Amino acid sequence: MISVYIRYLSREIYSAVALVLLAFLGLFAFFDLVNELDEIGKNGYMLHHAAIYVAMIMPGRVYELMPIAVLIGTLYALTTLARHSEITVLRASGLSTWRFLLGLLSIGSVFVLLTFVFGEYLAPPAERAAQQWRLAATRSMVSQELRTGLWVRDGKRFVNVRSVLPDTSLQGVRIYEFDDRAMLVSISDAAVGVYDSKEGWRLRTVGQTRFLGDRTETVSMPELIWRSELTPDVLSVLMVVPERMSVDTLYSYIRHLDENNQKTTRYEIALWKKLAYPFAALVMMGLALPFGYMQTRMGGVSLKVFSGIMIGVGFHLLNGLFSNLGVINGWIPAVAALTPSVVFLLAAMGMMWWVERR
Repeated sequence: MISVYIRYLSREIYSAVALVLLAFLGLFAFFDLVNELDEIGKNGYMLHHAAIYVAMIMPGRVYELMPIAVLIGTLYALTTLARHSEITVLRASGLSTWRFLLGLLSIGSVFVLLTFVFGEYLAPPAERAAQQWRLAATRSMVSQELRTGLWVRDGKRFVNVRSVLPDTSLQGVRIYEFDDRAMLVSISDAAVGVYDSKEGWRLRTVGQTRFLGDRTETVSMPELIWRSELTPDVLSVLMVVPERMSVDTLYSYIRHLDENNQKTTRYEIALWKKLAYPFAALVMMGLALPFGYMQTRMGGVSLKVFSGIMIGVGFHLLNGLFSNLGVINGWIPAVAALTPSVVFLLAAMGMMWWVERR
């Protein structure tokens, strides 16, 4: 009997989560489209361009909204069972709270897997493609960090790129190369840089000034191969926010920054969040269970669903708050990333203890 109810509960939860997720996606798609209206008419950017862009960023929205949808969907399914006294029957049949919780967690493992797949394999390429589409549609270039362009360090070289195009090719590349004594060895200027996966960056129309002790030498070359750890994947961080990157891209970029003695806090926090965020679905299901044990009267379902929305919004805001505070205050990345999930996990445990004591 208990196993039958668990299977029935899983169907109810899956259906409810799917409906909630679809509703949220529709709402956020509308908000995103309204946000794009300011750009329509500029540089040929039309409504259909905006609609395609909004559709392309939806996998990222699924990743962000999954824990909230799981919380609300589970709350609705459990509250519906409670209204018909089915949870009371299950408990009277010998179903303990912890066994019920384990059943919920087994159901939630599907959402953990889905969140991981969307966050790691679907959202990052979709987000990058969406940004490339938007930049191409508006005839724009990747935004620069300074008026002089993008500056990056590559070992003993400092590289200035005037602009990065949506296909991650480079325009206006200047490379300053230093020796072990921090003396300037050469300055290379290239009109265009295109990445070749086998050889590295192909710089075209290159002018190079070499500093040879008390004299200089100027050389012009039609093409120069620049072998570098900087790849289009690394440069793609200019188009995709850290929270939407894949674990592999984040790890590679953190290594690059670390090797060049640059700050990595923001990206380390994003990496820890990427690893922990899929398990937030389990925390949300744990939070939902105590609500199902509470006695429900007329209107109770609406109240509990509203409570779920507020808790989900609170979790989302707390996640963002701790990420920003971690970057500003230089907190340990793991602490900044995991604290919201730990706080909500402790809240779930406290609520379960309180319900059991009743």
